[in-house]
Amino acid sequence: MSSYLSLLRRHGADILNSPGMRLQQGHLQHGRVSVYAHSVAVALLCLKLSRRLRLKVNERALVRGALLHDYFLYDWHEKDPSHRWHGFTHPAKALKNASRDFRLDRIERDMIAHHMFPLVPSPPRCRESLLLCVADKLCAIKETFKR
Repeated sequence: MSSYLSLLRRHGADILNSPGMRLQQGHLQHGRVSVYAHSVAVALLCLKLSRRLRLKVNERALVRGALLHDYFLYDWHEKDPSHRWHGFTHPAKALKNASRDFRLDRIERDMIAHHMFPLVPSPPRCRESLLLCVADKLCAIKETFKR
């Protein structure tokens, strides 16, 4: 686990310490888990899955895309008409915010834009994005049903 944490810090320290991610610490994602904690868990699971499955991935992009996949910067639980279609719209909002705050490569952009596949019908175009889709769903299930 410590090697995964060191990779997370090496590739994502600027993201983890950013004002946007500090804001995400105060917003719930699933159950009692913050968006920040969810994003960290997803990034760690992406790394674990890639190593266990022996997939050749860009680990830097994998970490950064996973940390930023839910970088929508609002509490989607608040009663607000703009949050009504959150599941469908938040990838585009996260990509817009992440592009504004960080320099993103092609893989990171694809990961953020397509992580809600198949809810958002545009499929992932790289293996890092596929890993993110799987890790995000697994973490969401665990967080939602954890007592």
